[in-house]
Amino acid sequence: MASEEEKLALSPNAILGARIRHARKQQHLTLKELAEAVDRAPSLISQIENGKREPRLSLLKAISETLSVTPSYLLEDKAPDERARLELELTSYQAQSSYQKLELPQLNPSSRLPTDALRVIVGLQRELASSRRVHAGTPEKARAENRKLREEMRAHDNYLAEIEQVAADILTALDMENGPRAPGDLERIVRHLGYTLIRTDDLPAAARAIRDMKNRRIYLRPNQPGEKYVRSLGLRSIAGVALGHDTPHSFGEFLRQRIAANYFAAAILLPEKPVVAMLQAAKKARELEVGALVDRYGVRYETAAHRFTNLATRHLGIRLHFDRVSTAGVLTKIYANDGISFPEDVSGAIEGQLICRKYASMQAFKQEDTSLPYRQYTDTPMGTFFCSAQIVTTSTEKYSIGIGVPFAESKWFAGRDTKNRFASTCPDPRCCRLANPRLASEWDGKAYPEVKTHSHLLAAVPPGAFPGVDDAIVYEFLARHEQDK
Repeated sequence: MASEEEKLALSPNAILGARIRHARKQQHLTLKELAEAVDRAPSLISQIENGKREPRLSLLKAISETLSVTPSYLLEDKAPDERARLELELTSYQAQSSYQKLELPQLNPSSRLPTDALRVIVGLQRELASSRRVHAGTPEKARAENRKLREEMRAHDNYLAEIEQVAADILTALDMENGPRAPGDLERIVRHLGYTLIRTDDLPAAARAIRDMKNRRIYLRPNQPGEKYVRSLGLRSIAGVALGHDTPHSFGEFLRQRIAANYFAAAILLPEKPVVAMLQAAKKARELEVGALVDRYGVRYETAAHRFTNLATRHLGIRLHFDRVSTAGVLTKIYANDGISFPEDVSGAIEGQLICRKYASMQAFKQEDTSLPYRQYTDTPMGTFFCSAQIVTTSTEKYSIGIGVPFAESKWFAGRDTKNRFASTCPDPRCCRLANPRLASEWDGKAYPEVKTHSHLLAAVPPGAFPGVDDAIVYEFLARHEQDK
């Protein structure tokens, strides 16, 4: 299991300060005496010992000589003894926002505080921190957080300027303004952010990738089921480093970090500046289509469709909607800022609801060659929309990925000459939910389908900071691979 220093990600300066203080006391020197010996002000030495200042190398050498230790001893990345570790832990816990919100006084772990009392206080802090990381949320809570996040993204037109800038800075530093295209580019990005990429086939089943913050490693499976997929996973894993993510303390924070990581990966794979130039040229030629991004940048269709939603409103002035639908018609992902309405449950959640069978995302499953994009106009109570849908296949199921825009915007898109047109009156159940009266009279009470139960809808949100991932298995994996260094 990870040590407390690892869990808390204690500041290197704090550990260095604790080691200097410990060595000073071993030499029976006061703070003032050490300061005089190295010709510095006592206030500076105090700041160093409290982890608030980092000493220059010349000062560090002078301190080590005075204390009869080596600089490497002072720079070791662990507390010098149990008492120092407990003091560091307490300071770190009290610096966290979760503690600040309690509006409790700061407890100074001075020498007057008995070590046993310090053990009790830190033990209680550990338990509180652990309980914050373990979620026992209900499906209703998860759906509520998802709805809140969807509203936040709509308010920003699905565009996150800060992440765009982070991605652009990384690509510029590596001379990859057009994105990672060459073999080894993913490894270069990972190294640029201070990590090493390791591919291994023994990752825990519930984890698609693991970031080892202690040894600064990213673990991925080998290039299966495809380099495009693995490349995206690697970028999502390193996103936490680029964006400064820490362990999430709520399911809502977990969702936001996941959205930000996905956004970061897309912004690296399809960089804003060249992609916008490409889309603007396509709009001028009235040939906008998501498939062109797939061909140019070698990404999955869903990634390209998401990226289109990031940039279309901000840079093209086009409002739009996105949906991902299973073969059963279940909405699994959705974004909209163009006024279209999707079915909701009583809590306002859309995910898990059935989409109208007359929408393009469902009609696409019916075409003879599902590898081709499907286009149609759909008349709805909210207006007419031009929609394009593409069937994609995952390791477990087929999905339809749909992008739609109001009729007035269809003039910019390839395939706008389609003759496919349907009228939807949903949410009126007579549109597509009520059975044919003749068939209903014949089969009502005589049909009993064995339902494929969606057990995740009945269960609570899996516990843990990263829902569904067993910490014990992850820690065993990291410890096993640490021995390979």
